[in-house]
Amino acid sequence: MSSSNYRRNKAFIDKYRKELRAMLDDISEIDKRVLNKAVNEGVKVAKRLTNVSKGGNVVEFYTRSGEYVRFTTKTSRVGGQMRRSWYATPAKKTAQGVEQEMGNTQDYASYVNYGHVIRNKKDGPIKGFVKGQYMLEKAINEVEKQLIKEFEQEVERVNRKHDK
Repeated sequence: MSSSNYRRNKAFIDKYRKELRAMLDDISEIDKRVLNKAVNEGVKVAKRLTNVSKGGNVVEFYTRSGEYVRFTTKTSRVGGQMRRSWYATPAKKTAQGVEQEMGNTQDYASYVNYGHVIRNKKDGPIKGFVKGQYMLEKAINEVEKQLIKEFEQEVERVNRKHDK
């Protein structure tokens, strides 16, 4: 009789261990999945907030000597390069947890995001200031909101899957 209890208990413990391993496997992948979803949403927000130049064929600029130049070209320029340059790296596990990066590859992205001064010529007097658009900060705020929402959904999904 004691051997049948042993077998029953062993079977129950083995089943419990198997369920626990399956649940732990699901939990270990949650952080990467949640971070990927949230940061991808942040990239979408950053792209949506990034203005695209109207293009056109008028070219205006100041020369190094400070002379204003304006002319038209036969072909019009097409904007949108900065919008297309937003990216997110894949999520990766580190010793501290999970990391993922979001950014923009355009050289001038920081000037558009944070703002910049206007000068007629290099090292000349400051003529004005262009306010920043802060697309990155707004996207990061959205990522933080999405992390909470996605994490709660994933925990509920794992609980439903494992009947908890």
